[in-house]
Amino acid sequence: MDTLTHALSGALVARLIVARGPVPLAAAPGIALPGRYAAAWHGAPAAPRPWQAVVVGLVAGAFPDVDFVARGAGDVAYLLHHRGITHSVLLLPLWAWGLSWLLAQAFGVTRGQRGGWKSLYLVTCAGIAIHIAGDWITQFGTMSLAPLSNQRFGLGSMFIIDLAFTGALLAGLALAAAFPRRRWPAGLGLAAAAAWVGLATVGQYEALDVGERQARALGVATPLITVMPRPASPFNWTVSVFDGQHYHVAHVNTRRSDVLQAAADSHFLRRYSAPYLPVAQATWQTVPRFGGAGTPGWVQEAWNAEAFAFYRWFAQTPALLQVQQDAAGERCAWFRDLRFEFPGRDEGPFRYGVCLPGDGEGSAPPRVFKLEGGQRQPV
Repeated sequence: MDTLTHALSGALVARLIVARGPVPLAAAPGIALPGRYAAAWHGAPAAPRPWQAVVVGLVAGAFPDVDFVARGAGDVAYLLHHRGITHSVLLLPLWAWGLSWLLAQAFGVTRGQRGGWKSLYLVTCAGIAIHIAGDWITQFGTMSLAPLSNQRFGLGSMFIIDLAFTGALLAGLALAAAFPRRRWPAGLGLAAAAAWVGLATVGQYEALDVGERQARALGVATPLITVMPRPASPFNWTVSVFDGQHYHVAHVNTRRSDVLQAAADSHFLRRYSAPYLPVAQATWQTVPRFGGAGTPGWVQEAWNAEAFAFYRWFAQTPALLQVQQDAAGERCAWFRDLRFEFPGRDEGPFRYGVCLPGDGEGSAPPRVFKLEGGQRQPV
C-alpha cells in the first residue's frame, strides 16, 4: 500500500482504541482520592487523548516505510531491504518501544507523568501492525520474519493503490471525528476496508480458476499460475500460466460479461478498467521467458550472473525484454517482471539488465544496469 493509506489506517485503528470519554475523578482539579486508590491510579498507564492517539497512529502507520532510505544506497539495496526489518513482526515490539518513547518526548510526556511512553505503546504497536498487514495483502509481499528470513509473504489480492480501500479509511476517520465519544465509527471504517479486501480475494480465486482452465486447455501438466491484481476493480486481473518456457498471459475481468468501452475523454477509472475483457473473450498472449528460438545462448549466462542474484530473488514473473550488442562486443540482456506491467502503463518499473564484457575487456565481471526511459542507468 502507499504510505498515505498506511498512515490513515494507523490513525483509524488508534481511534478504535482511544475515544474521548468523561474526565476521571482523579484527573479533575480539586478532587483527591483516598491514598490506596490514588496510588493505584498514579501507577497505571493513562490513555492518550484522542488527538494524540490519532497523531501516534498516523506516525506509527507510516513508520515502516522509513526503509525507503535504502534507495540512497542504490537500487539493489532498495530491492533487498524494502519491506524488510521495519516490516518484521519479530521486531515490531522493539520498533513500537522506540517510537513510543520518541513520541512521548514530543508530547512532553515525561517519565514522572502517569504512564509515560507506556501510555502510547498499545497504539504504536497497532499502527505498525496494521501497516504490515496492509503490505501483506498486496502482491509485492513482506519479509515478515526478517532478519531471520528474507522470504516474502503476501496474500496478493490487492493492487498497490486502491481508491476504494483508502476511501473506506477516510470515511471511518470522518465518522470518528463526528462522533468523538464513540468507537463504532472507526470499527465500521476498518470493517469496510476488510470487506473490500475480502471481495478482492474472491476475485483472486476466480482469476486462479481462469488460469487453471487455460492450463488444461493448453495441456500443461504442471503449470505455474500467477494472478496479478490490477487497478480500478477487485475483479481486474492479469493471469499468467507458465509452462516452463513461456508465459501465457491474459488481462481479464472475472465478473464482466460484456466488453467495457472507453473513449479518450472517459473517466480515468473507466479507461484503466476497459482493457480487462470478459473471461470468455480473453486474449491470450505468449511471452517467452528467455526469448524465442533465435535468442543468443549468452542470454542464459547473463541471467545466471552472480551480480544478478538480487533480481532472480526479487522477480516473480521475469521475462526477457531485449538484447543488445555494440561494436565493441559488449552484450546486454534486459529483463522485466510482468507483475509490474499492465495496460495503460507505458513502461513498467524494475527493468534491469546484465552486460557481459566485450572481447577487449578481458575477464572484466558482468555489470548490472537499470533501464529507465529507454536509457540505461548505473545501479
